[in-house]
Amino acid sequence: MRIKAFEALRPREDLVEHVASVPYDTVTSEEARQMVVGNPWSFLHVVRAEVDLPSGADPHSDAAYDKSRENFEALQEQGTLIREDRPCVYIYRQTMGAHSQVGVVACCHVAEYRNHVILQHERTRADKEEDRARHVRTLRANTGPVFLTYRDNGDVDACVETVLREQPLYDVYASDGVRHTVWRICDSEALVDAFARIPCAYIADGHHRSAAAARAAAQLSDAYPEAGEDAEHNWFLTVLFPAQQLQILPYNRCVKDLNGRTEAQFLVDVREQFTVTEMVQPQLNVPCHVGMYLAGKWYGLSWDKPETDDPVKRLDVSILQERLLAPVLGIDDPRISDRIEFVGGIKGPEALEQRVDSGEMAVAFAMYPVTVEQMMAISDADAIMPPKSTWFEPKLRSGLLVHTL
Repeated sequence: MRIKAFEALRPREDLVEHVASVPYDTVTSEEARQMVVGNPWSFLHVVRAEVDLPSGADPHSDAAYDKSRENFEALQEQGTLIREDRPCVYIYRQTMGAHSQVGVVACCHVAEYRNHVILQHERTRADKEEDRARHVRTLRANTGPVFLTYRDNGDVDACVETVLREQPLYDVYASDGVRHTVWRICDSEALVDAFARIPCAYIADGHHRSAAAARAAAQLSDAYPEAGEDAEHNWFLTVLFPAQQLQILPYNRCVKDLNGRTEAQFLVDVREQFTVTEMVQPQLNVPCHVGMYLAGKWYGLSWDKPETDDPVKRLDVSILQERLLAPVLGIDDPRISDRIEFVGGIKGPEALEQRVDSGEMAVAFAMYPVTVEQMMAISDADAIMPPKSTWFEPKLRSGLLVHTL
């Protein structure tokens, strides 16, 4: 793994809690509008600039990209975002309740992504790639980091532990109660050398940001061929976490209808595929098991551990898709179906109950989360997970550290 220090744009210390925002893709336009009320410093003005356009404005319009650039430049001109005077790497600790994870903020080269040194487990959509690539080109910046992980390494751990004993640059609580602490390292040679001995990294969250970085780099290299392989646009912003520290929550499913079946008929079909048990609450910590909420009741759907070496087919989300969502409910491709909705596990089973009880959805499924080892095994096999299989928490904040091209 190649990493490098960068001359970050970052918030002024007294404004950091007002600037740092949720990632662009975790909120709707309307939610973002509510979040920026009374906060002109929020980085959502940069990553979701439609909040400063008339209600209903297209977030992919020329006006939206132009407004992103205008707002980004204004934050710099006002002194809200300040420039480091030398390249640095950073240590970034997130604390959510009893869970803590500590990563290294640095730039990675797009060649590592193209050459599968940075491994993927999801497919990307061309339209979403181009949206973020255009954002990168318009601002000449990576405004949100890619969340990478790697198999734990003692040399990296030793470098990080030394820094954690020092005074942090930032130490703030976000509105959701997650604590974000950042340390700056201006002498990064030891960390760069340690990562050079790590054979690969894995995209945990940010497949579209990674693809967009590579796409924007290719477009800018075509426009500026004299810039060369080490041009700043060939590097993109990442946070690299050791795998054993990560927390994956389930990514649950809701389906709008029962594909023409009554609830009784549907239950008959479900019993043909699974062992079904009525439950008061779903079991969320048992593999080879899915909680199903139907007509005000929870059911447990269980099965024997699959006898296969295919890491994708062993996933609970794959079993549910192959045995129930496709053959019974007619959700052949969950990537494009408008009858299925995905709900992050951070919202808990109560969110699934509300969606079904309201009548908006007919049935909901509470999943057992994919493990980090499963995710890495699938990436190692050059395979692809079913869509919406992993939900990582806590989320990285945008605007804490920005890489400019």
